[in-house]
Amino acid sequence: MERNSLTYRTYVEILRRELVCAMGCTEPIAVAYCAAVARATLGAEPEHIRVQASGNVIKNVKSVVVPNTNGGRGIAVAAAIGVLGGDEAAELEVISHVPEEAKARLAAYLAATPIEVSSVESDCILDIIVTVRAGADSATVRIANEHANVVHIERSGEVLLDKDPNAALQSAADEPDYTLLNVHDICDFAATCVLDDVAPTLRRQIALNTAISDEGLRHDYGANIGKVLLTTGDSLRVRAKARAAAGSDARMNGCEMPVVICSGSGNQGITASLPVVEYAAALGKSEDELLRALLVSNLVTLHEKSGIGRLSAYCGAVSAGAGAGAGIAWLYGGGEDAVAHTIVNALAITSGIVCDGAKSSCAAKIAIAAEAGIFGYEMFVNGQQFLGGDGLVVKGVENSIASFSRLARVGMSETDREIIRMMTE
Repeated sequence: MERNSLTYRTYVEILRRELVCAMGCTEPIAVAYCAAVARATLGAEPEHIRVQASGNVIKNVKSVVVPNTNGGRGIAVAAAIGVLGGDEAAELEVISHVPEEAKARLAAYLAATPIEVSSVESDCILDIIVTVRAGADSATVRIANEHANVVHIERSGEVLLDKDPNAALQSAADEPDYTLLNVHDICDFAATCVLDDVAPTLRRQIALNTAISDEGLRHDYGANIGKVLLTTGDSLRVRAKARAAAGSDARMNGCEMPVVICSGSGNQGITASLPVVEYAAALGKSEDELLRALLVSNLVTLHEKSGIGRLSAYCGAVSAGAGAGAGIAWLYGGGEDAVAHTIVNALAITSGIVCDGAKSSCAAKIAIAAEAGIFGYEMFVNGQQFLGGDGLVVKGVENSIASFSRLARVGMSETDREIIRMMTE
């Protein structure tokens, strides 16, 4: 692929925008970020906080531990720590460096400050509105569609920022065109990319995601899925699944270490990267070979997710597990054909796993998704595949990706609403 071509430049920009650092589950972090921006806009410590959020945000914040809160969970906790100790300039690392004084004050602030939490009907799957008050002054901040996409800022009735929540996703001149993602071009890009254009981003992903996995294997977090997997054996596939699961164990249960996310999700960033890293080490691959395999894994994950959206009832680890399988196929020397068949086989196995919020069981779902990715490649090696007409599989990898995306985006929309109702009753 020519380095100056539109597709090449777009892929580099997509990776730069998507593989960014975040600490903690991205939905509570988005709430904390929105609250921190609201506090900064108000110019005072709020005496009252109101948080309105879409159902998918409420679902994903309900059960996960918010970092730097002494084990606190939920929207009120996320908003309060954002207000007390958040750095509004740090976006998704907003509560990475909360002062000890703010941590110490959190419990008393939560007890003394009215914090209202309610759902909001919205066309945006991801929608957060935080309104804060101090005396006669108020401030309102809204984030929509993307975890750090601030679309509205208002102070005491004066509108300081107001933009169409969908504009940044549809028409901004600097927004890369995700429709250029396809398996053929992803493989071409991975084979020919000048690694200097992407290496810093990918090296950061390797370093940070490996570090949080190490932490998950060293200590007790949640259900310790990574550790449990290692008790079942020491095969390469078990280690690859355990590595990814352990990172999620730590992340879902309050670990105060950053990860590099993919498609707005730390769990997807972990799933798309760590199995590939583990396989590369075991196979004795060079750094260049690992980086090219990670290009396949991350871009395939982003391609699958671009037709689904950031949040849905469809577990995002499914897409990332198929991406990891594609990256592993690349490590073994497989080309476009191997990658395409691995993706279709993996999606045919695990699509339909529901997302019922961020929590400890995400680590187990990650392990299952990574297994499907690995097995999808092994099917290809053994001359086996799922054919068009087998359930939702359609002839051609792009058609199959579109089919499973439709399931997630359209077919599971009522499932999503029922999950949210069940979790908030």
